Amino acid sequence: MLPRISLSKVLALGITACTLAPQLAHAQTSDRKTNISVYYNWLQYHGDLGSEWFKHDKVEYGIGVTVSRYVAKGLDVGLDLSYGDMKFSADYPKNTRYATRRFDANVVNVGIPIKLKLNNGWALKEDAFIAPYLVVQPGVFFASPDLYDINDRLVSNSDVYAFDIQAAAGIKFNFSEAFGVFIQTGQHYPLTDQVDGIAEKGNINDRYLQHKLGMSFNLGKMADEDGDGVADKKDKCPGTPAGVAVDLNGCPLDGDKDGVPDYQDKCPTEAGVAALEGCPDRDGDGVRDSEDKCPDTPGKAALQGCPDADNDGVIDQNDKCPNTPSGVQVDATGCPLDGDGDGVPDYQDRCPARPGPASNKGCPEMKVEEKKRLEEATKFIQFEFDKAALKPSSYSTLDALSKIMNDYPDYNLSISAHADSKGDDNYNLRLSDERAASARAYMLSKGVPADRIVSHGYGESKPIASNSTDAGRALNRRVEFDVFLPGDQNPAIEKYGEAPEIPAAPAVTPKAPVKKAPVRRPAPRRK
Repeated sequence: MLPRISLSKVLALGITACTLAPQLAHAQTSDRKTNISVYYNWLQYHGDLGSEWFKHDKVEYGIGVTVSRYVAKGLDVGLDLSYGDMKFSADYPKNTRYATRRFDANVVNVGIPIKLKLNNGWALKEDAFIAPYLVVQPGVFFASPDLYDINDRLVSNSDVYAFDIQAAAGIKFNFSEAFGVFIQTGQHYPLTDQVDGIAEKGNINDRYLQHKLGMSFNLGKMADEDGDGVADKKDKCPGTPAGVAVDLNGCPLDGDKDGVPDYQDKCPTEAGVAALEGCPDRDGDGVRDSEDKCPDTPGKAALQGCPDADNDGVIDQNDKCPNTPSGVQVDATGCPLDGDGDGVPDYQDRCPARPGPASNKGCPEMKVEEKKRLEEATKFIQFEFDKAALKPSSYSTLDALSKIMNDYPDYNLSISAHADSKGDDNYNLRLSDERAASARAYMLSKGVPADRIVSHGYGESKPIASNSTDAGRALNRRVEFDVFLPGDQNPAIEKYGEAPEIPAAPAVTPKAPVKKAPVRRPAPRRK
């Protein structure tokens, strides 16, 4: 049946809806501010002629649209425009007292729905999937009923206008922030009793149920500074880089729940530690398991996570000398280097470039005759009387000592000179030091490096015989030669202690020239 309400009235209602909608709305949700709902609706009459409420075979279809906005977490306000067909046929004898037996009406309703939502953050979360609500809707009711008598003749066709109030309940199913489906049932109370053409004085019996099934669209752009699809007010991780997948809280996805987001996690399927970009480290040595050659034993990053107890750079499982002292150079097996192959490691070898027995600290041993020559050399070193100059008779002995030193380049030589007790003590000390230096200088001239010979004078402080006899004093005037290995103490210091400090030579005061008395010549005679 075509509607009998004029087209101009319907257009006027539509224009009114579009005009009032922005004024009645404040926010559909906190992020998407405007909602538009479209729905099918069917009306079921209850009044003087009877009732068809909740009867499945008494359904007349219509359509509607609602525009609303959000006022608070639990409150929406909007504008609703609906159209539907409502009809009823009474089942009673023709001799009834009512003149109307049936009617067929086109119904338009314009209302202001005030929606009280239970998904208000207190009862249910605002983004809950199931969102029940209640509606109170004051509005205006328009109807154009065709009234038929008991003989099924059209007896009246006139428009009915009245204020209306509706109370309804519904459930909305939120499939996303932008889209939902809802179902609603409510009862309209139009303030008129003229819908069915029967009016009883003092009573308003005409009312109807309106059932709705529709789709709901939330419009508007939410504030989302990082563009991750989660509103700023819900975003617990603002500033997420562009393109990173996030969860409902706006935080980057973390599949293995290790606190390192997947986009930064080098091992996104295994729980790990942040310091290793989300990769696991079973032994806690700072080397990720995938790169750790010893994943169950703490080790060093430089050794791919394997331990090295003696810090020699060779992992323990390959180290044949696991207790090497710190700082000692080792070979590939972790054993100290032995460059000359004499069985004495270089760090203990006083002569690492030449083989020698461990009993001599890895140095070549001197031949017996060479040792004897060093011990007896003191007998053959002589100086000019009261001078540091060597006598030529000493040269052959010093030449032989120089050859020994050149044949054994790992040894050092100590030269210590001594004096008898005759004369001034300081003079004797200086003279002995100069004689030792003289012997050293001769050997340096024969090619012995300077850093391998040290010389000191002890003066008369360390006699080996009595100075009361000529024989004893002769023995005390001596030069001793002692060899020693690098790192050993100077033998002269072991025997005699530190050499005395050499005093400065006394200044020589030049004698004043003697003035000669003038020669007196006899006066010339006077002639």
